[in-house]
Amino acid sequence: MAKRETVQRGMTLVEIMVVVTIIGAVMAAVGFYAIPMLNKGNCKAAYIMLQKISGAVDMYKTENSGDCPKSLDELMTGKFLQKQDSVDPWGQPYNFKCPGDKNTDGADIWSKGRNKQDGDEDDVRSWLGQNEQCKK
Repeated sequence: MAKRETVQRGMTLVEIMVVVTIIGAVMAAVGFYAIPMLNKGNCKAAYIMLQKISGAVDMYKTENSGDCPKSLDELMTGKFLQKQDSVDPWGQPYNFKCPGDKNTDGADIWSKGRNKQDGDEDDVRSWLGQNEQCKK
């Protein structure tokens, strides 16, 4: 009796479609959970940087007889802040006002947030707590 050889052929179109569908479902699930976590992480990073900038303002005022810096550039010129610290996680410069309206002893510092629009709910502000801003 002759031995039968089995011939292996490639995957069928149906098998490929099933694999692609499973990969798509896994990617959608990962995206559904990962994107909110990324947004929350960026918010927390922005808040931590706001606190760092606030500390730089305090150091500046200590060395300059209580005078406020006019801008973040002035903090960078005086070596109180590095250039990369003046940009939020979304690539926009932080907003700065010294003396602040909310923080009259220091500066009001804020980020426009993910949507890059000033004055809405995704802004990250130095005068508010991290937990009340970085919920989502």
